[in-house]
Amino acid sequence: MIAATVEELTPIIGTRPACRALGASVATIYRRRRPSEPRPCRPRPAPERALSEPERQQVLDLLHSDRFVDASPEETYATLLDEGTYLCSTRTMYRILAAHHGGVRDRRDQLTHPAYNKPELLATRPNELWSWDIERHEALCNRAVMKGHRLRSVAADR
Repeated sequence: MIAATVEELTPIIGTRPACRALGASVATIYRRRRPSEPRPCRPRPAPERALSEPERQQVLDLLHSDRFVDASPEETYATLLDEGTYLCSTRTMYRILAAHHGGVRDRRDQLTHPAYNKPELLATRPNELWSWDIERHEALCNRAVMKGHRLRSVAADR
């Protein structure tokens, strides 16, 4: 709204005086008049230590082999390490599987906790339900406030 008012006043008094009168930033007005063109995104360079395509295919073939077809990448990784072979990390195995198959996830199901129901205290007759507040209030510790309250004087002695 301020920018529109500045644009209305610009032919009459100029951009800078209009901005000064309305408290608008001159740079903002000039920037809105000539928006920058969006830059094309540069492709992200591949890391030097990334697996080459033949190495990725070797990992994929290993994961699809009869030996490891029913094993998770963690099990495959541990078995290969026991044999003295390191191809890639388990996370990289998941990335390769996800790129080849789409939505591949960790095979273990995550635990979901059941909804907690707050306890409901219900008394049907007198002296059936007893409850207390275990918070320590400053008002209870002040003897001047507690004067005449014999039952609560124990809290002030603590």
